[in-house]
Amino acid sequence: MRHRSLTVGVFSPSVLLRVTRAAGLFDQHGLTVTEVPAASSPAQFRDLFDGAIDAAFTSPDNVIAYRFAPDNPLGRTGDVRILAALDRGLGLGVYAAPGVTGPDDLRGAVAGVDVPDSGFAFGLYAALESLGLKAPCAGPGDYEVAALGSTPRRLAALLDGRCAATVLGAGSELRAEAAGAVRLAGLTEVCGPYLGTVLTAVGPRRARAAHALTSALAQTARLIVSGVLDHLVLEQTRAALDLPDDLAARYAARLRDPADGLVPDGAADRAALDTVLGLRLRYRPGDAALATALDPARGLLDPQAC
Repeated sequence: MRHRSLTVGVFSPSVLLRVTRAAGLFDQHGLTVTEVPAASSPAQFRDLFDGAIDAAFTSPDNVIAYRFAPDNPLGRTGDVRILAALDRGLGLGVYAAPGVTGPDDLRGAVAGVDVPDSGFAFGLYAALESLGLKAPCAGPGDYEVAALGSTPRRLAALLDGRCAATVLGAGSELRAEAAGAVRLAGLTEVCGPYLGTVLTAVGPRRARAAHALTSALAQTARLIVSGVLDHLVLEQTRAALDLPDDLAARYAARLRDPADGLVPDGAADRAALDTVLGLRLRYRPGDAALATALDPARGLLDPQAC
């Protein structure tokens, strides 16, 4: 079988991609997949628009922003669409630096985000607001915000003192806890139902090219959730995320969690997308024109999406 080569941008090392490869499912679907780390969401979408990557694992809010909002960090939009839902957050939560005892310690401190007007930042604002802290959106808030880039970069910043809190997930939260960081609130508890990661591509041609990838990932997700690939998941989690056995086991269990884990059918359900869009409209009221972003006619969901 002739293999199609795809380059996929990710923020954190993807256990899902690596399990799919190790289980032979990329070969089964005629794919060779290369994983490329992204420094930030603007960098990731620049690579998508410029053709440096074929597809990306990203927040659904990013797809909304780079499809519909011309004032996004790149100042350009394009025909990005959601091909499949991948997970519901994988432990996404707001973590405080070691030594922080509660939300009051964050008053006047710096919270790290990828970029301030993005999905995980909106989740951070909602989570901290639920703890009594005003977000610095429409004016002065109870804390400051710094753009620190991707999840691994924010984890490093949290542990070396460059920020007092940030949103972490996809295994980084487990490493943070092991280093003494404190989980203040979970995004799925505060904002659920939630959608953490989707697969996206630009335009119908690249979307068609990625359909085999969508099928392979959905097949892997179903096998992981059913428990068939437990040994392989643990092996790939340890390797991808550099986690010890106990934390790798926690991550593997999280992949199977129906509220927080993988989406086995790949379907981006409307309730979770409503949550993501609602957070954007809540913390960026100037984006009111995006209120219809989820209407089928606006093309956010690829017609062949799971």
